[in-house]
Amino acid sequence: MMKIIKVKDQVEGAQKGFEIFKEGLANDAKVFGLATGSSPIAFYQKVVASDLDFTECTSVNLDEYVGLPAENDQSYHYFMKENLFNKKPFAKSYVPNGLASDIPAELKRYDQVIADNPVDIQILGIGQNGHIGFNEPGSSFDSNTQEVQLTESTIKANARFFENEADVPTKAISMGIGSILKAKKIVLFAYGESKAEAIKGTVEGPQTTDVPASALQLHDDVTIIVDEAAASLLSK
Repeated sequence: MMKIIKVKDQVEGAQKGFEIFKEGLANDAKVFGLATGSSPIAFYQKVVASDLDFTECTSVNLDEYVGLPAENDQSYHYFMKENLFNKKPFAKSYVPNGLASDIPAELKRYDQVIADNPVDIQILGIGQNGHIGFNEPGSSFDSNTQEVQLTESTIKANARFFENEADVPTKAISMGIGSILKAKKIVLFAYGESKAEAIKGTVEGPQTTDVPASALQLHDDVTIIVDEAAASLLSK
């Protein structure tokens, strides 16, 4: 079941997402799956400005670049601290270790984190190529945590955050699509015309690994929050 909420801008979208989070917290949601990137920033700002208390809750992040230390200002550890954790701490917060010396062991460790902390509400953004987390086109719908070779389009999209394109990581550790689908509730934010093709494929296209987010059609509780530009190619 996909619920589409059309909003005028990210501020209104953030409010809608906040209401879902607040309701979940009131109904004993304890584990929150979190995403990075530009789409959820306004949502995190709304959460930070609120009186919501996560000190008895757990967060589990979707992904992290391989090769960046946590203190690097482009790492997702750093992003989460700056945008949420420094102001709204959780009892426990998990992010993949992009500097792990044994990547296969880190993937197994993170799978265990997810198994031990079933996600009540999962926040997602979406890439222009339909990726969720860093699950690029071709990722299996039943995948667990995996090391991902980022596509050229994803690397170029991320280059705006780095001084030199050569500094952009080419690999990431990502919660798998199968892991994402285990969340009880999923909320996806998408804004701007550049996301319109991906949103159309996610909502109205066939279930195909060519559009990883189309796997969300298999879930029974998905809310997609989109502005008019991102929703512009939807038939209804």
